[in-house]
Amino acid sequence: MRLLFVADGRSPIAQNWIRYFAERGDEIYLASTFACAVDFPHKRMEITSVAFSAVKKQTSQPGSVSGRTSGLRTLIRQWFGPLTISRSAQKLRAFIQEVKPDLVHAMRVPYEGMLAADAYAGVPLLISIWGNDFTLHAPSTPLMRYHTRKSMNVTHALHADCERDIRLAHAWGLIVEKPTLVTPGNGGIRSDVFYPPQIPVKGPIIINPRGFRAYVNNEAYFKAIPLVLEKRNDAKFIFSSMTGKSQALKWIEELKIEHAVQLNPQLSHTQMAETFRSAQIVVSPAIHDGTPNSLLEGIACGCFPIAGDLESIREWITPGRNGLLVNPNDPQSIADGVLLAIQREDLRNEAADLNAKMISTRADYGMNMKKVVEFYGEVVRETSRQVDK
Repeated sequence: MRLLFVADGRSPIAQNWIRYFAERGDEIYLASTFACAVDFPHKRMEITSVAFSAVKKQTSQPGSVSGRTSGLRTLIRQWFGPLTISRSAQKLRAFIQEVKPDLVHAMRVPYEGMLAADAYAGVPLLISIWGNDFTLHAPSTPLMRYHTRKSMNVTHALHADCERDIRLAHAWGLIVEKPTLVTPGNGGIRSDVFYPPQIPVKGPIIINPRGFRAYVNNEAYFKAIPLVLEKRNDAKFIFSSMTGKSQALKWIEELKIEHAVQLNPQLSHTQMAETFRSAQIVVSPAIHDGTPNSLLEGIACGCFPIAGDLESIREWITPGRNGLLVNPNDPQSIADGVLLAIQREDLRNEAADLNAKMISTRADYGMNMKKVVEFYGEVVRETSRQVDK
């Protein structure tokens, strides 16, 4: 196939997905909304900035800035980002018309899906929903509502990482008859990278892999740490992508938890897998989410999962069986969940068995990407039939 992806080329999620098609020999074109470097084979890449994406440094990755900066940037982009779509769409439309791909796949609604919908040039269009596209971004401003609805009206098919977002897509204008697919946003778990440790972790080591994001309540999570340490002073807390972050350092100093916290830099997939295997528990204190890829990766590495009690997360975690769900805005609720997970070795062991089966049957990378290949073909064929009519 000749495939044109509209994506944030810096994103490990997008790269993991696109790499599958590049390695199987498809002709890959990438319209990246951020300056980036990619390590998979591709025919051509164009930087197509939208919603002020050009102001970010090439090395900056999602989740790598402070919580306050992330929140402010999100707010600015929600109000003013849609104003940049029309001009950026002209460049993307020219790229599509030149390449003549079999399929355009926009990975995320704001702003890649919005951009691709505005640039529509008669080529079959597939849009992927990522975690909080509908719950956080879509209703945030009048223009975000308008472009979300337009995207759902224009797209020929939809991919989501949870069933909840298929339902919400229909509420936002996606015609029920249009093809849909639910798989993890990054394609799934690579079992050769993310797998359990040979020897179970004995110490109470807890990892939060989410970094600083506007929809992750890290403040509540940091405040939960002293509550855990009151009863388990041997607990250790690891944070991803927070080395040197001023907000994290401030919370650590104010809460006097320096001895119990480790702030890690951004790590590669292999390094993250090793870190997961050194931990007992993975926590995702998100207030908006779909299916967090990092949560599945932690689960695949044998970590017991604790996450915010969200509809999308309940598609993966049954509280008290293979994980725990907590109020991500309440430090005491988070602390209670962590303490229960530390204390209940039997629960962790039972969950590990259930989660290993869940990952292999629902989240395996190779299995899911084969479904995606079939889905791509279905979308192209169905669109062709509609044109012929």
